[in-house]
Amino acid sequence: MAAPVIEAVEAIESHLHPTPSFAVDDHPYPNGREEIWRFSPLRAMRPLLTDEPSDAHLQWTESFPEGVSTHVVSPTEAKLLVAEAPIDRVSALAAARSGGAQVVEVAAGAELTEPVSITLTGTGAHVWGHVIFKVGANSTSTILLRHEGSASYATKVDVLVGDGARVNFVSIQDWADDALHGGHHSVLVGRDASVRTVTVSLGGKVVRLAETARFAGPGGSLEQFGLYFVDAGQHIEHRLFVDHNAPHTHSNVDYRGALQGEGARSVWIGDVLIRKIAEGISTFESNKNLVLTDGCRADSVPNLEIETGEIEGAGHSSTTGRFDDEQLFYLRSRGISEAEARRLVVRGFFADIIRRIGVPEVEEHMLAAVERELSVTMGAYA
Repeated sequence: MAAPVIEAVEAIESHLHPTPSFAVDDHPYPNGREEIWRFSPLRAMRPLLTDEPSDAHLQWTESFPEGVSTHVVSPTEAKLLVAEAPIDRVSALAAARSGGAQVVEVAAGAELTEPVSITLTGTGAHVWGHVIFKVGANSTSTILLRHEGSASYATKVDVLVGDGARVNFVSIQDWADDALHGGHHSVLVGRDASVRTVTVSLGGKVVRLAETARFAGPGGSLEQFGLYFVDAGQHIEHRLFVDHNAPHTHSNVDYRGALQGEGARSVWIGDVLIRKIAEGISTFESNKNLVLTDGCRADSVPNLEIETGEIEGAGHSSTTGRFDDEQLFYLRSRGISEAEARRLVVRGFFADIIRRIGVPEVEEHMLAAVERELSVTMGAYA
């Protein structure tokens, strides 16, 4: 698959948008006062930010249907394939120190009925990693990238989607409680392509992902959905940026999180840039947080930057709160116990995101994982 042709666009001059660069020196060690780092636990993230050599790798387990291939390229070759250069120190180090990138290709025109499945399992080591997905023009596929086990993992992930392709990209962070995971996921949406991403973060001591997307031509559609469940002492942070750099494109973002336990912390930063050239676009971003216990903190910051008035629509919303008392009253008035009523409310809160994964066995696993998380707090109401 040939790399998509991308028209040059004006560089972004903003402290909200770091200049992409493969050079590690262009991303100095943060002091915590920078806009992109002010919510992040830098002390806990030190292994991801320090330039320490490591030859370790995560265990790679794959299940590929016909029409999918994989190979390794050098760091120099990887720079020519990515959707976007690294935007922070973690991803710059990942690209520079990974020793090359694993490239997974979906053939042009392929109609995959089974998911492209990759499971990355950590064994406690510090790992630098870079994975590039190239989705051929006019193909249809679901890509499932799972992370599990224990590791300190810095990553760069690129998803390049060819013209007219349809892809469902699912990334699941189901780490052990001591894991660290940081990096940059970048998506390039081809002309008239349809892309859905689903990002699920359930485990890990710290998970911090920057997720960026832009368009290689008009007519592209992007949906980004996310789910996170934060326990005591955990920090889960998702930073999204959608760059509408082409006309007649569409985006929709919906991230939902639940928090429980002392010191549980979530951060969601959403930003959409609508450039002057991006006439006739529509976009909406939403973040909802459900606080289950005392001692939690949810930061939610939606942003819109609009450089043209010739658009179909743009909006954003953010809500953070506890259980809806009316919903609980309605369920309990019909003989449902308080514990079960709370469980049903949380399941309903997440169900709309989980069903978009598109892989039934994974959806069932995610629902079971939510149930396990709920058992921590729901027992108090049994």
